[in-house]
Amino acid sequence: MVEMTLDLTEYFDFIEPEVIRVRGHRLGIEHILQQYLGGLGPEQIADEFPGLPIETVYAAITFYLTHRLEMDRYLHQRRLRDEAAYQTWLADPPPHIERLRAIREQQSGYMLP
Repeated sequence: MVEMTLDLTEYFDFIEPEVIRVRGHRLGIEHILQQYLGGLGPEQIADEFPGLPIETVYAAITFYLTHRLEMDRYLHQRRLRDEAAYQTWLADPPPHIERLRAIREQQSGYMLP
């Protein structure tokens, strides 16, 4: 009998505790897992990310399932971090966004959030 083991970490770069990227891509593992947890199957997820091999999608899902508690914490922390970054951006948007908001308000009387 041949014993085979798969090192799932070979598919990912662990940049820091809060950042896990798909090796060779700028894509975070959380993007794949959000799709999976949202109900998409591996093939559908691969279709959402052209250039991402189906094998990598399966590796991300398997990594999640074998490290569920840690990955649920990771995903929660990513959501909190992303929301904080968004709130910071909303509080002080770049000048071009302010200009676009002003133009939109003048044109329609509608104020963007």
